[in-house]
Amino acid sequence: QVQLVESGGGLVQPGGSLRLSCAASGSIVSFAVMGWYRQAPGNQRERVATITRGGTTNYADAVKGRFTISTDNTKNTVYLQMNSLKPEDTAVYYCTANRGLYLPSDWGQGTQVTVSS
Repeated sequence: QVQLVESGGGLVQPGGSLRLSCAASGSIVSFAVMGWYRQAPGNQRERVATITRGGTTNYADAVKGRFTISTDNTKNTVYLQMNSLKPEDTAVYYCTANRGLYLPSDWGQGTQVTVSS
């Protein structure tokens, strides 16, 4: 089990940018996949972006071309750079770690992202 702590959320105007950080208590290379999920009011949690230990990335169609996931293994930190933000991006964003290939085994506490004029 690993502790994941997100930071960087907040209020931003449409078209703006935010960079989320996820600090892990242990080595993130122990996990097959690191990622970000989000949940908006009235909606189920959805997978936003993932990155494998080998560096392969995957993005939800809704964010492809706007969001970038990356890692700094020496700092045990995962990032989500969010550009061209839209009101529909408003959600609580969760950092995740996968011991296996398909489902997260560890979750952060979440950080609120609000995109509004």
